[in-house]
Amino acid sequence: MDLFDLKGQRAIVTGASRGLGKGMAEGLLRAGCRVVLVGSSEKTEEAAAAFRAEGLDAYAVQGNLGDRGDLQDIFEKAMAWLGGIDILVNSAGVQRRHPPEEFPAEDWDWVIAVNLDAVFFLSQLCVRPMLAQGHGKIINIASMCSWFGGLTIPAYTASKGAIAQLTKSMASDLGGRGIQVNAIAPGYMATDMNERLLENPERLRQISERIPAGRWGTPEDMIGPVLFLASHASDYLNGAVIPVDGGYLTR
Repeated sequence: MDLFDLKGQRAIVTGASRGLGKGMAEGLLRAGCRVVLVGSSEKTEEAAAAFRAEGLDAYAVQGNLGDRGDLQDIFEKAMAWLGGIDILVNSAGVQRRHPPEEFPAEDWDWVIAVNLDAVFFLSQLCVRPMLAQGHGKIINIASMCSWFGGLTIPAYTASKGAIAQLTKSMASDLGGRGIQVNAIAPGYMATDMNERLLENPERLRQISERIPAGRWGTPEDMIGPVLFLASHASDYLNGAVIPVDGGYLTR
């Protein structure tokens, strides 16, 4: 069981103030990791403070992942507290919905900046110390839209298709140097990102009927996969995109 031991490991989790990111950060904290929660709002510090109140080793860094200039500052603040980095979970993601013929350029740029650019450039910053120490784990968050097109979400779909390919590309470059890069592809999750779907009775019914598990996922459903990918148990797994979807892809 030492394969799954994460005590003392140092992790950064983006998008950790709520939803799936917060759930995965909590899983890593309860497994014994020191975790920097990264988010864009004051809720990030509130989440970290709540974890610290339980005796968990959490710290918050607030910043704008959509601003490339902010990434270096976020990374430096996280490293100053952690003293190093073993695990990076790129969980932050944003969504904008418009028909493709009306999709504003500024919304396109924002979604790509947060969902794709920040993933690569923060990973690049973390890879350098990981290479120096000879090991590291990068866990990206893909989507069902890494396989399928989605209605009124061309930028999100483009970004998540790119995340799957970026994961494979970085795994190819880094796998022989001690770093594993994998992705988790959540299915339909009952989080605020899917609020509009959850409030649409027809879409809710259509999606729910396709999920063999009979329910939408929750942040807790992400904990097992992220702990596996963060641990030595996954040392020979590289470039994988793992669906956590209740079986949605099987239908």
